[in-house]
Amino acid sequence: MAKYGEGDKRWIVEDRPDGTNVHNWHWSETDCFEWSKSQLSTSLSSLPILSGEENLFIKTKKLDKIEGEAYVNIRKGKIIPGYELSLSISWEGEVKDENGESILKSEGKIEIPYISDENAGEDPDVKIMFSDEGPIGKRIKEAFMVKGKELILGKVREYVESMAKGGPCKGEIEAKKVVVKGGSGTHKEAEATAATTTKGVKEVKERKGFKTIKLSEKFSCRAVDLYEILMDENRWKGFTQSNAKISKNVGGEFSIFDGSVTGTNLELQEGKLIVQKWRFGNWPDGMFSTVKLTFEEPEPGVTIVKLVQTDVPEEDRYGNETVVENTERGWRDLIFHKIRAIFGFGL
Repeated sequence: MAKYGEGDKRWIVEDRPDGTNVHNWHWSETDCFEWSKSQLSTSLSSLPILSGEENLFIKTKKLDKIEGEAYVNIRKGKIIPGYELSLSISWEGEVKDENGESILKSEGKIEIPYISDENAGEDPDVKIMFSDEGPIGKRIKEAFMVKGKELILGKVREYVESMAKGGPCKGEIEAKKVVVKGGSGTHKEAEATAATTTKGVKEVKERKGFKTIKLSEKFSCRAVDLYEILMDENRWKGFTQSNAKISKNVGGEFSIFDGSVTGTNLELQEGKLIVQKWRFGNWPDGMFSTVKLTFEEPEPGVTIVKLVQTDVPEEDRYGNETVVENTERGWRDLIFHKIRAIFGFGL
């Protein structure tokens, strides 16, 4: 994921005083880290988990640490959230006897090491730690695992949904839909009304549609070497730092990025072609795209791989309209660029 502020300035058009969207290609970027910190701190602090059930009292204390980045891009009116965050939350538990007297008080930590827009449709890992591992302490920890973990994940889902709607930019986005800058003349009002109507029709039509992703990348290696990397689960684990299972047979299944992406091999030609059924876990059930990777070697030691991915849905099952952008960015930044960096295949 590109860091906040590192976007190509050639594609960024600042807000103009007259509100004109130059070439209909407006791109704005807003840093959302402090907003994210405030939102998550509010929702995750002093959160009651158990309030006397079986004489147990458990609650979160506060968001002790948040690290990473968060931003929202708006391109052609489309919201493109980006975030990679890690959280640390303190919590406490207490057991009381039948008379309400405290038997044991202890504290713990909740670690959420990775919340990312790339896995927006999946719950992140949650690690529960507790300072007292005695019989009563274990009872408190087990009770937290049963009820507390799901409550924490629920708050994370709320944050993810808020970012998908624009985060701190939501109000501004809604205002721009109805406010026309630079005057209220009849001609401008007519243009604004037409633009809004056209945009609404387009959104309804594209909501049910699909897109095709096309990329071409050049590597300093033999075609067979690049093919082997993409079909070898151990090398996948190495350059992605995530779990992978990959069959090398036609009809065999694969799972990459800790199971976020799954599919089936449709056609394989060593050093020449990979065709796969391919989907993210947060896509609607039963929906697959088709990935076609062709390998060309115009000269020894130089390989060009061409990617065509068809039937990519514009929305995931939660209504987030970032599927195409995230998928294309994943191929480019998390796969092709990583292979160059790790295996030294840069030109």
